[in-house]
Amino acid sequence: MKKIALLLALIVSASAFIGCTSVAPVCATSNELGAKVGTNTAGYIFGIIPIGGGDYGIADAARKAGITKISTVDLKTFNYLGFYCGHTTIVTGN
Repeated sequence: MKKIALLLALIVSASAFIGCTSVAPVCATSNELGAKVGTNTAGYIFGIIPIGGGDYGIADAARKAGITKISTVDLKTFNYLGFYCGHTTIVTGN
């Protein structure tokens, strides 16, 4: 019985570190690649309840970094155990 309890505790604690992240390009322009990088993140509990505003727009990410000429836009999507997931927009430019 102790071995089963130990195994179960190990599985539960290891699952706390399980997650998935992917980054995909959204668009690119002919503007030169700039040194400024702006991000905007929206997180969700169970994929439906927004946390922190729930907005991950391109315009807000560019404005936060002071970008006026956008070079590239990427979208990072993450998920941790299906409990917490979200999106981050990554904008580069000058």
